[in-house]
This record gives sequence, structure tokens and C-alpha cells, in this order.
Amino acid sequence: MFSKSVIAGLGLWLVAGLAGFGAGSADAQGREKGWTLCNRTSYVIEAAVARYEGQGVVVDGWKRLRPGACELALAGELRPGVHYLFGRSSTAHRGGRKVWGGDVPLCVDSSGSFSVESPQDCSAMGLEPRDFRPVLVENKSSWSTSFTETEDYDAKKSAAAGVQRLLADAGVFNGNIDGDIGRKTRTAIGEFLSQNNLPAETSDDDLIDVLEQIAQERGRNIGLTLCNRTRNRIWSAIARRRGEGWESRGWWMLESGGCARVIDEPLLTAEHFVFAEMEEGGKLRTLKNATDPFCVARVRFAILGRKDCEAAAYRTGLFKATPPAENRRLMFEFFERDFAEADS
Repeated sequence: MFSKSVIAGLGLWLVAGLAGFGAGSADAQGREKGWTLCNRTSYVIEAAVARYEGQGVVVDGWKRLRPGACELALAGELRPGVHYLFGRSSTAHRGGRKVWGGDVPLCVDSSGSFSVESPQDCSAMGLEPRDFRPVLVENKSSWSTSFTETEDYDAKKSAAAGVQRLLADAGVFNGNIDGDIGRKTRTAIGEFLSQNNLPAETSDDDLIDVLEQIAQERGRNIGLTLCNRTRNRIWSAIARRRGEGWESRGWWMLESGGCARVIDEPLLTAEHFVFAEMEEGGKLRTLKNATDPFCVARVRFAILGRKDCEAAAYRTGLFKATPPAENRRLMFEFFERDFAEADS
């Protein structure tokens, strides 16, 4: 239990900053037969798996993995060969969803649990494409694959770092997320349990679950959220005044139907601007009616100032002003009609 064990002792290629998958292996610890997924990150992860059945590929999701936990994703005897795996972080986490994936497009239902034979056209069945990572399963009895990030966490450190991250997401902790439970983290855990009338013997799993719910609710009530209401992938960025100057920041990848909370603090009355490029048929479509210039970079960026972009090895992008925030928050949605046609 975190109230005792944590206090006592307590990648997949990344889109937007993490690491990947741990190498698959036969299960040497006698787990149930099947394909086991382990979460060795500080994030709550929702995973989808796929395997060949008959003439098609069947995709199942979502399997929820608490930090440090392992769960059986496919039960029973396995068919050795290529399987597929995709993961996304919980909406409770700040900074937009982290994605663990590859380059094999398969169809998912992003809104809830599903099991489907992936069709050629995802939209025809009301599904959305996601890029899965191939995983070679070499044992018919059991196999395991781990989600990882840049920090090399074992199960205990992953669980501890997960609690630290969720405490921060819930707005009750601002220390390091490192999997080392010190006085500051112990104090935050104790205050959280007390404030939410939870017993000191609250289990690890229950603590993570409650923290996730509170962080999700907090995220709905503050900040700036960008949502993709198109059929294609969007790369997005924001700009706003910071102190006496200006700041532009990006990139957030928004899959079709996806959202990212890009500012995790209450919005003030200052202006906010958005930038987006939509992928379509190998070309990019840019926002219409975007007139405010800010600097952008080819890779993830946070740039202070908005002048002389090219002289600083950036490029100038035209941003669009958002409506004013209401009650400290704003959701900005991108629709097909917001984008100009791609140049031929």
C-alpha cells in the first residue's frame, strides 16, 4: 500500500518525448498463458493489441495499465509470429497524450472498449486509424512486452513515479518525478489522503485510481485544450504573452478525434493563438484566416519572442487568435472548414 510501502520505501517510438517498448520475452515467472503487457513508465497507459485471425487482423482495446503493473492482454495459447501493439497515456496527464506506437496503421475505437477486425477504411465503420508497433511473439505459451520511457524504471520505481506524476496532475505536488519517495512526496500523499477522507491504509491501486479521477476532472476545468474534429492528423502549436514578451510552443500531434490539453493552468485574460498543419495525401493544409506571425521550429520547441524568426534558424508561421477564455478555460476545435486546400 502506498500509505505504507511507498512511504516506507517507496519505449515503441515516442511521439512527443518518451522512449519505447521493452524487448519482448518468454515469461519466466509463471504468469498466466498469453501475452502480458507491463507498464514501466510513470503514466497510466491504455493499450490496444492486434493479432492475425483468419484472413484479417483483429484489434482489441483498451487494456488499462497502472504504473508498475502488468496485465494479461491476450489470454490463452499464442500463435507465434507478428502481433501489434499501441499505447496512449491517460487523459489525466498534463501536456497532451503521449503515444507509444509504430508505423502500421490499424483501426481503433478511441472512445471506449472494442474488439474489431480492422477494415481497409476505418471511417466506414466509425473507427479511427492509429499507428501500431509490430511485436514478434516467439513463444506460444506466454510472452511479455513492457512500455518504457527514457528513465529506466523497475516495477516499484515506476509505481512510485506514477503516484508522483498523478499527484502533480491533480495539483497537489510540484516536486521531482523520479520514483524516489522522499519527505516532500510523503507529505503530499498524506495531505491528499486526509483532504479526500481516504484511510491511511488505502491500497496502491486505489490511490492511483482516485488520483487519476481527480486529475481528469481538474483538467476539464482549467487550461487550453485543442481538439481535432477532422479526418486527418494535425500538428498543432500555440502562442501567448508571457510576462512582457511573447512565447510560441509546439508541437502537439492530434489524431482524428483526439484532444490535447496544451496549457495546464488557469487561463488569464491574455490573448492566445493557435497554429496547425493538417496532413492529407502526403501534403499539408494550413489554417485559413491566420494572420498573426510567430516563430516555429521543425522539432518540438518553446521560443521566446516573435521577431526575426529566420535569423534565429526558425521559420515564421501564421497563427490564429482564439476566442477569449471563459471561467479560466478554453477548448479550441479544428474542423475541415478551417483549413485551406493544399497546393497542387
